[in-house]
Amino acid sequence: MSGKAKVPSVRLDRLLANLGYGSRREIQMLARAGTIVLDGAPLLDADRRIALDPDLPARLTVQTRPLDPLPGVALMLHKPLGVTCSHKEAGPLVYGLLPPRWRRREPPLSTVGRLDKETSGLLLLTDDGALLHRIISPKASVSKRYRVTLDRPLRGDEGAIFSSGTLMLEGEEKPLLPVDLEVHGPTSAAVTLTEGRYHQVRRMFAAVGNHVTALHRDRVGALDLPADLEPGQYRVMGEEDVARVFGQAPSNS
Repeated sequence: MSGKAKVPSVRLDRLLANLGYGSRREIQMLARAGTIVLDGAPLLDADRRIALDPDLPARLTVQTRPLDPLPGVALMLHKPLGVTCSHKEAGPLVYGLLPPRWRRREPPLSTVGRLDKETSGLLLLTDDGALLHRIISPKASVSKRYRVTLDRPLRGDEGAIFSSGTLMLEGEEKPLLPVDLEVHGPTSAAVTLTEGRYHQVRRMFAAVGNHVTALHRDRVGALDLPADLEPGQYRVMGEEDVARVFGQAPSNS
């Protein structure tokens, strides 16, 4: 008879320090003050090892608030215009949309790919390096859909050009993989692609003599940007959300 997989454990002070709650010394002070509570009982010893059960955030509070998500978290964020996917560049950054403590997590949260400053929409973040690389790997062929607003009316041949697999972007030597174009109006469309070349959508339309005036990503894989997730808001992803990124339907079991 096979036993249950052993649940990993970690010292309380290390866990909370890695989640950004403070230095180990500060965590020890919180524990001695009785402000870290597990299953209704104060944890006075910050050296105690804590099992990293999936339900731990529902059972442990720090200063009366539920514990932040454990390492291995994935987020979906509605990126607003004017915000940069970077840790270092000047101006507003996507990480500034997260709680200050979340910006001190170790391992750190990273964006899964990037949206440029003037592109809005669905952005994924995670501290799980394996998941990040799985999503961005060319082998995964995770699709991304963008809503596009154009400066000039479509000519009518863009769909054939984009889907041909022969379109070359300026300065590159390898043609783009086929891209699907869905026309919504004279100056509006959606494109679905599996690559992520630098400013790809903008450069594609420039190659056919047009200019993108607005760009919004509303889908990654089969995961849609939730209609109730306002610009600047984020949400922790569940297992079904992650499955949708890879085009998998949610399980009904």
